[in-house]
Amino acid sequence: MRLAWRDLVRGRFLVLWVTIAVLMGTAAALYGVYGTGGPPTTILESSSEPRQSTAGERIAVAPPPVSPLDVLELRRAELERDRNAPVLGNPEGDVTVVEFFDYNCPFCKKIADDMRALIENDPGVRLVYREWPIINQGSRFAARAALAARRQGKYEELHWALMARPRVTEELTLRVARSIGIDIPRLLNDMNHRSVARHIALSMDLARSLGINGTPSFVIGDKIARGIITPEELTQYVRDARAAQAGRQ
Repeated sequence: MRLAWRDLVRGRFLVLWVTIAVLMGTAAALYGVYGTGGPPTTILESSSEPRQSTAGERIAVAPPPVSPLDVLELRRAELERDRNAPVLGNPEGDVTVVEFFDYNCPFCKKIADDMRALIENDPGVRLVYREWPIINQGSRFAARAALAARRQGKYEELHWALMARPRVTEELTLRVARSIGIDIPRLLNDMNHRSVARHIALSMDLARSLGINGTPSFVIGDKIARGIITPEELTQYVRDARAAQAGRQ
């Protein structure tokens, strides 16, 4: 009986050692394939083709990230030719300036006179406004009111009047609108028109796609300018856009 028990113990130890040897051999083999850097990974190279992994299998590669300038080219028509977007200056101008703004943005108000001077001094500029109310409820109400005022032909007048106020609220927006002859009951009704909601929703989507996260922001030709810019920079951006356009013709 003792002999049988001893043989059984020896057999179990033998199985254990064989198992350990197999595991060590497997580990060594894996080390030889992977090294210390872990499993093989796919590297996106200039050809954007997936490289063969070390183990020989082919691994799918996610598409490269899209840059804001790529998005700009893909969505330029939406950005510059949206029928729901107000256009100041020359609607047939050769250079389009797009501004994302908020009626309660102090920096937007600071450059309002520069934007007005731009379209007055350069008859070739078409200024597209993207209402982007991101600050507060007063901003959202003012944006909807301004867009609705287009249906009474009063957008530009209301726009400049609101930009001249240091702080815009619902009450002030209606008071200013009334002072410039806007029909208030009609305005309140038109604020619920689907074109108003579509404009604001598109502004949100375009800003996200272009990597714009604050006001004011501008798109002029192939340039995206975030934050306040000087009159000289604004004029230079327009010149650059005009020169680039002439070079493509």
